[in-house]
Amino acid sequence: MKRLVLLLALALPGCGLHPLYEGGASGPVARGLAQIEVAPIAGKSGYLMSNALRDRLPDGGGAAAKYRLEVKLDDSIVGLGVTRDDTVTRERRALRARYQLVDSASGEVLLDATAGSDAGVDVVGSEYATIAAENTALENLANIVADQIVTRIAVYTRRAAGK
Repeated sequence: MKRLVLLLALALPGCGLHPLYEGGASGPVARGLAQIEVAPIAGKSGYLMSNALRDRLPDGGGAAAKYRLEVKLDDSIVGLGVTRDDTVTRERRALRARYQLVDSASGEVLLDATAGSDAGVDVVGSEYATIAAENTALENLANIVADQIVTRIAVYTRRAAGK
């Protein structure tokens, strides 16, 4: 068993996998993410997305941002479960984001991609409970999509750093 563990430990560096956040706060990915400014995003979903992105990006320490992250959101709710009397019993809330990482100095688009996620919402007899469930779903979706965006930008930053 010990030989197998030793063999795997020796083979792992040869597989090409490297830690994304190698070097911690002083590593190339953390430094790159700290240089991103999130552009304003319209609407309630935009407010939630902006906050979620800012929570995930390291603080730049007051330095001028080298990059600008522009995000356009598409937030939709579609009724899925319908009873005989045309009452909706289940909804799907979808949040899709098209985002661009832009070089602030030149205006060049460095990364243009999309991210998104869906959530199911039960429609119950209480309108208040349904609205609360839709809002909770939006908050959760904003967090999930923000994770996807920051991860994709981190991978781009790692590759751009030449590692």
